Formats: sequence, structure tokens, C-alpha cells
Amino acid sequence: MNLGELVSALNDFASLSLAESWDNVGLLVEPSPPHTVNTLFLTNDLTEEVMEEAVQKAADLILSYHPPIFTPLKRVTWKTWKERLVVRALEHRIGIYSPHTAYDAIPHGVNNWLTKGLGACTSVPLHPSTAPSYPAEGTHRVEFCADNTEHLDTVLSNIKDIQEISCLTTLPARVEGEEQTRVSLNCSQKALLEVVALLSQNSLLYHKTEILLLQKPLLPHTGMGRLCTLSEPVSLSDITERIKSHLKLPHVRLAVGMGKTLESPVKKAALCAGSGSSVLKGVEADLYLTGEMSHHDVLDAVANGISVILCEHSNTERGFLSELRDMLAIHLQNKINIIVSEKDRDPLQVA
Repeated sequence: MNLGELVSALNDFASLSLAESWDNVGLLVEPSPPHTVNTLFLTNDLTEEVMEEAVQKAADLILSYHPPIFTPLKRVTWKTWKERLVVRALEHRIGIYSPHTAYDAIPHGVNNWLTKGLGACTSVPLHPSTAPSYPAEGTHRVEFCADNTEHLDTVLSNIKDIQEISCLTTLPARVEGEEQTRVSLNCSQKALLEVVALLSQNSLLYHKTEILLLQKPLLPHTGMGRLCTLSEPVSLSDITERIKSHLKLPHVRLAVGMGKTLESPVKKAALCAGSGSSVLKGVEADLYLTGEMSHHDVLDAVANGISVILCEHSNTERGFLSELRDMLAIHLQNKINIIVSEKDRDPLQVA
């Protein structure tokens, strides 16, 4: 499969439009064309040790969940480890692709996999994703009716001079037995202020103006984090053991909520793979499950009676790779070899 076809297929598997705006996703390193991909290499973190493994296993494309290039590189030399990753990739004609938060949002992604550690439950996204292409333009729609006069022509001319106006239409309308023109337009938040200022110069137009907020529809089962409702309440002690078993970890960090004990029941759990502070903050639940949270966010949760389980950042993500391998094999119709890194691991361990 050529690289372009594979990247297109990966984008179909998880639309990059679902990634957070601050993220750096997609094809990050591209060897000169033509480039055929026979072996796709999956890793959570692309370290130098993992890159060496990819070279030894003759990988043609590395899918690194975390983007190895995040902040802009000003040069590509042998001095820093991230620059060396790019050098090594290009020298060995290996592409690098990163999906990161796009995989967090999709229904069959990382957070969905993490919910399986809780046992039987139903889950909904904490921060649902919206359809990326609807409505096509603008944040607001403005509609008003006016008499067919020269004044209307002047108003329309002035509206057309405003930046970030789209879908401007005029239609004949009959209002209270009078022939009028109905004007409709889409605009940005910034342009809305200018449109309202313009229409407010004519009290008749202003009082006949309707402003509608254009909201994009929510995508089902898609978004950041998950709020999980367990089929049956489970003690905090038992849910901790379930999570350790699912993540294949001998230890996790546990903060018991104020007024709770290890025997307290857990019915609702809010989770977020990786670093969950911003996603989980303020969510009502019996338990927060994530990789890492700030000290003060843990204190806030505990003070509100919410227990917290921290498993280290990438430990809440890495186990998904095996599931991902199987899903991609089906999605790509077994046209290429897909392998999971054996060297990839969380940098932190219990000493």
C-alpha cells in the first residue's frame, strides 16, 4: 500500500478533525515519494529506543499515539533526541504519523478501551464532539424583513462590506399583507457586532431582526473523557483491583475521597486517558480514573468526596495498541503487516 493510500485510510479510521485544536496530528514525517508501506509499527511514545526497534523491524511507517514533534523544530540536527528521531526516520525512509487526541475522541478509541477496566457499565463522553462541517460557515444567522426601498439597497451594500459575512440571501416575503424582502445571512461573532450596529441605525429594521445561534450537532458516543455508570456498584477496593488487572499494573496511586473508605461503593466513574485534570474537573462522580493529575486538582477532588486513581500517563493508553492493531488489520483488509512495539514503556516505574 502506498503511503498516501494508507494515510487516507488512517484518517478514515479516525477523523483528525476530532483532535483538540492545540494538538499536532497527522503525517508528521514523510519520506520522498514514492513510498510503499509494507509494515506499520505501533507505539505509544516514539523514543530513540523505540525508533531503533522500528529500524530493526524494517518499519515503513510508525504510528506514534503521542506526536514526537509537538513544539516547532527550528533545526534538524544530531544534538537533541527529537531531532535525531527525524534524522533517523528520513535516513531509513520511515514515515511518522500521530493521531493522539483524535483517538481519544472516537467511540472505538483509547477512552473506550479504558472503560473496560471498570467492568460492565454504560458510558457517555464528558465533553462531546460536534460535527466538524455543519453549519458550513458562521456562528450566527441574522434575519430581518424590510420594505423594497432604496434604503434596503444601501443596507445590503453596507452589509456586503463587512468581513466574515456569508450565505447572504434575499427572498420575497409577504408580511401583514405587505410585499417585503426577507434578508438572511450567516456571520462570525465579530461580524455580528457590526451587523447589529448597522441595523440599529434604523429602528424599523432593528425591531424586525432575529438572531439565531448556529450550533453544530453533537456526534454520538464521540468526545473527550467518559462518564461511566456501572451496572452494579463495586467497592473502591474491588474497582482498584479491576483497573490494575486491566492495565497489567502491580501498583496504582490511590487517593480516597473525604468521608469514603476502601469499602465505599463506586457507581459512577469519570475517566480520561493520559492527563485528565482539565477534562475531569468539576465532574460529579464517585471516582476519577486517569494517568496523572496536578496535586491541587487531586486535593480538590478528595475534598469533594471523590476518590482518585492515578496510573501514570501512558499506562492508561498503551494497552489500547493491541486492540488498535486488530481493528486496523480489519480496516486495512490485512493488506499490510502491523506490529506493536515491544520496547515502548512508561518512563516511570516503582523503585
